Amino acid sequence: MSIIIQRKRKLFFYSFQNFSVFFIFSQNPKQLNPYRGHMSNHTFFNQLVKLMKQLRSEDGCPWDIEQTHHSLRPYLMEECYETLEAIDSKNYKELVNELGDVLLQVVFHSQIAAENNKFDIEDVCKSIVEKLIRRHPHVFGNTPVEGKQQVIENWDAIKREEKKQEGHDKLSLLDGIPKNMPALMRSHRLQQRASKEGFDWTNLDDPLEKLNEECNELIESCRNKSIEHMEDELGDVLFSIVNIARFLEIDAEQSLRMSANKFERRFRAIEQKLREQKLEMENLDLQSLDEMWNEVKREEQPGK
Repeated sequence: MSIIIQRKRKLFFYSFQNFSVFFIFSQNPKQLNPYRGHMSNHTFFNQLVKLMKQLRSEDGCPWDIEQTHHSLRPYLMEECYETLEAIDSKNYKELVNELGDVLLQVVFHSQIAAENNKFDIEDVCKSIVEKLIRRHPHVFGNTPVEGKQQVIENWDAIKREEKKQEGHDKLSLLDGIPKNMPALMRSHRLQQRASKEGFDWTNLDDPLEKLNEECNELIESCRNKSIEHMEDELGDVLFSIVNIARFLEIDAEQSLRMSANKFERRFRAIEQKLREQKLEMENLDLQSLDEMWNEVKREEQPGK
């Protein structure tokens, strides 16, 4: 058994074989409170847990009672995307609301699991606390690091060891990347994982050349009017673009989101101009609309 004392952070971390227990000191140093007790001090969090339990009770809400892990999937995804939108718009008041909605989903799923004797919200908190401590040995242990890259390498190594101890030996380096992740994000993760083992281009010119190759193949499939081949080649083009973004350390998902937002902003501006001129878009030709688009673009970028 090893004991690591981190006085500055007032933590005790006990490691016994594969089991970890995390304690937080109370104001009285003679008392050790497990994080369960520490969690209960957070009145509103505790109230949220109780509210969800009541909503799921016999006298609770019919809609909440009927929900399952599976039925809540779209709501969890929706709340996460709304949170991202609040972050992108820097609307911190809305971010508070959206983070609350995400937290609600965590508590909701935990309550459903508790009713089925699977786990509860305490188990969820316990799991993430122990994981954070295990994977930050440079903070809670004696492992020295030199920069964030070594932190990432240590994190990955600890994660692999955890999987081995759980009996989940990977057959592939790509195991563990969810198939239902957004396609651009999943492509980035796959490329990133392969790159760590040396399966990667040596410089930016290589993926740029690959993109050119894939574009030519897409053009050829379009000329042949083969839907199956067009879909396949278009996917290759998108995958190649993600690879370039990875080389440039650009988030392809965020980059595309910015372009989509830009298109929406400019299209709405055109609609506003048409309303002011009492014109209908469907009555204008493409050249006229393109001129309006360029006008909106110039207004966004004065002097260009």
